[in-house]
Amino acid sequence: MSGGAAGAPKPLPSSGPKSLREMPHPLATSSSEEMGPALTPSPDLLLPRSIADKDLSLPNGTPVDTSSPASSSSLLNRLQLDDDFDVETRDLFVTVDDPKKHVCTMETYITYRVTTKTTRAEFDLPEYSVRRRYQDFDWLRNKLEESQPTHLIPPLPEKFVVKGVVDRFSEEFVETRRKALDKFLKRITDHPVLSFNEHFSIFLTAKDLNAYKKQGMALLSKMGESVKYVTGGYKLRSRPLEFAAIGDYLDTFSLKLGTIDRIAQRIIKEQLEYLVELREYGPVYSTWGGLEVELSEPLEGVSACIGNCCTALEELSEDMTEDFLPVLREYILYAESMKNVLKKRDQVQAEYEAKLEAVALKREDRPKVPTDVEKCQDRVECFNADLKADMERWQNNKRQDFRQLLMGMADKNIQYYEKCLTAWESIIPLLQDKPETK
Repeated sequence: MSGGAAGAPKPLPSSGPKSLREMPHPLATSSSEEMGPALTPSPDLLLPRSIADKDLSLPNGTPVDTSSPASSSSLLNRLQLDDDFDVETRDLFVTVDDPKKHVCTMETYITYRVTTKTTRAEFDLPEYSVRRRYQDFDWLRNKLEESQPTHLIPPLPEKFVVKGVVDRFSEEFVETRRKALDKFLKRITDHPVLSFNEHFSIFLTAKDLNAYKKQGMALLSKMGESVKYVTGGYKLRSRPLEFAAIGDYLDTFSLKLGTIDRIAQRIIKEQLEYLVELREYGPVYSTWGGLEVELSEPLEGVSACIGNCCTALEELSEDMTEDFLPVLREYILYAESMKNVLKKRDQVQAEYEAKLEAVALKREDRPKVPTDVEKCQDRVECFNADLKADMERWQNNKRQDFRQLLMGMADKNIQYYEKCLTAWESIIPLLQDKPETK
């Protein structure tokens, strides 16, 4: 920052819970005590590693027992139990369920039941149940961005889908969206600041949300207004190193996750095409068996085996579509949300630097820095502290989410190959030579 005038504030101290370099790496797999010191893109994200040239082992060095594939299920259950450790300390629980379709003259839409259970004193009742549609969730997120500009707001699933490709009223799509909306509210519920936001309380409790929607900007905080209306005329000279590292990491993270998302979608598409071929392929053996009396039994066995493999592949594709892809999409959107908060921080810092320069150019001897400059400095420090705290929280959530995601993916693939192996092994006796009866 520039500040040549006498009495100009000293450079902003590093605020927040801890320095960025003390934070654990977002994709690291060891415990927080063992994390590397710098927040830089993991080399594993940039360079593919071959697992063929070394023994399989977990990131902590524990060798993998490939003879016991079912162990992934127990590890997955162990990871899921992590969520239960702090349940007793929570005082707010929110769930999204019971989607219902509404057909009106002008539109057709889906509503979801939002159930809240709480012991917080600011709520009049211990339990609430309201119905909300997607645009209500969108209203909530916009209000959170306006009133809490220094914080990372969890992303919503994308609203629009390509017509003719995805039926937004299909059971599968509605359930996928319900899960995403439920995750969105749980992210807010677990946040130490956002969960106390007045708009969030209104969203959870108001029977008629439209009355609050019409109030527009009336409920915005002064902090939100001051950031929202900062003009774009200020230009930041350079980001502090720790925030530049965050920006670089988010760019790399988005790029790599976007690549995984595109490849995963192609894999699913090819699996579905392969599934069509298998469904045509299996019955051919069955019809052939009708012409070959001596081979009818093994041919029928091959046909049934291919049918079982079809079922297993269909389940695997559904799991990837419903469980794997949504998590990738959420974190791609999450990274964009973090980038937006980073840009807001940069804008406030740029405003602060410009005001410092204006004070310096006046060359006036003043006992202290003008109040508006001090307020601007406070906003920068607030942004720094909140952004670093949210970044650390995001890292912790992401680490746990991706461990569960990858463990679940491993478990589903093991189940798929086990089913195919069992199917093919079952027809071996039918294909072996049998002694002729005399």
